[in-house]
Amino acid sequence: MKLHPLRKLGFVLVLVLIAGPVLFPFVWMLASSFKTQVDIIAWPPRFLFSPILENYRKVFQEQNFLKYFINSSIVGVTAVAFSLLLGLPAAYSIARFKQKKLSVLILVARLMPGISFLMPWYIIFSRLKLMDSYAALILSHMLIALPIVVWIMSSYFETIPVEMEESAMVDGATRQRAFLSIILPVSSPGIVTAVTLSFIFSWNNFMFSQVLSMERTKTLPIAVYNFVSYAEVDWGAVMAAAVAIMAPAIILTMIFQKYVVKGLTMGAVKG
Repeated sequence: MKLHPLRKLGFVLVLVLIAGPVLFPFVWMLASSFKTQVDIIAWPPRFLFSPILENYRKVFQEQNFLKYFINSSIVGVTAVAFSLLLGLPAAYSIARFKQKKLSVLILVARLMPGISFLMPWYIIFSRLKLMDSYAALILSHMLIALPIVVWIMSSYFETIPVEMEESAMVDGATRQRAFLSIILPVSSPGIVTAVTLSFIFSWNNFMFSQVLSMERTKTLPIAVYNFVSYAEVDWGAVMAAAVAIMAPAIILTMIFQKYVVKGLTMGAVKG
């Protein structure tokens, strides 16, 4: 069924009004990454300019961007992996045994500002001599990833009929075996959703890396902060670094978009 031209035009206008405010900052950031400092701070804004690649050269050559990329990858992947290892059984237990108090406690931990954990983490890791270590960053990033995994997967497990694992247990499987062989395979959309969201939050985290890491384990968001000094902000390099940091998250989201949508919608409906 084809839409009437006026309805189609109205749909496009509504879409532009909704998407415009969301996409405008990203488009502005992308354009500014190819501008000189003069073009960026010019008023009125210059929409026509000669693009340059100097800002990206600063990011990739002067700031050792590859090292930061490897550090962020190690911390993000490991934190998400350990969060899945602990969070999936916890979410299954909450869903099947109606442990609502535990669910609320984990949600409260997710809602608390990260800075409230920062000072205790700093004291603990400094006493254990774990400052500037991957272990310190991974454990701190699990404060972000683990509640997301539990929150998403507990809702998702509730949508899976309990009869599926009961049938497996009638045939002689243990509950653990039924969980591994029956529940997890059918929960793949929810798991992909939890992995994608928790990894993106870990990837973009600035605060923990700024305080708990030094030169050896600095992550990507620090690459942006390196272009900010007391006297001047190199806006072109800041924008280029921000684009480079956002690119992996955007690509990951685009690849798993349909799984994320399916996982969120399935987890939102019980039955």
